Amino acid sequence: MIKKIDHIGIAVKSLEATLPFYTEVLKLPLLKIEEVASQKVKVAFLQAGETKLELLEPTSEESTIASFIEKRGEGIHHVALGVESIEARIAEMKEQGIRMIDEVPRPGAGGADIAFMHPKSASGVLFELCEKKQTKG
Repeated sequence: MIKKIDHIGIAVKSLEATLPFYTEVLKLPLLKIEEVASQKVKVAFLQAGETKLELLEPTSEESTIASFIEKRGEGIHHVALGVESIEARIAEMKEQGIRMIDEVPRPGAGGADIAFMHPKSASGVLFELCEKKQTKG
């Protein structure tokens, strides 16, 4: 069901201010930066072994990431679990009584289809189901 931890999402106020820590201090390779307009975020992907770190900078005060930072400060936002057949995984979660934020997949960064579980169903952790297309990455 779960293939791997695909990435860990980290909310940051500024990619420009934060990236040097990851690239210069931790020496993690920066894979790409992209904007996901539908989610009002700019995203930087870094390679950390077999897992990626996804830095999320809000591009609007209405962004869920902006709200997260305002309430909790910068830090770990979510853990993304790599899956196949995301629609089937969502159905399985619902059958198990898991409350889903997204009952149908939506587009995410890197061309992935994503769906979030409500943290109240997962001991306070925001989990993302993430299905990547059959391309590199």
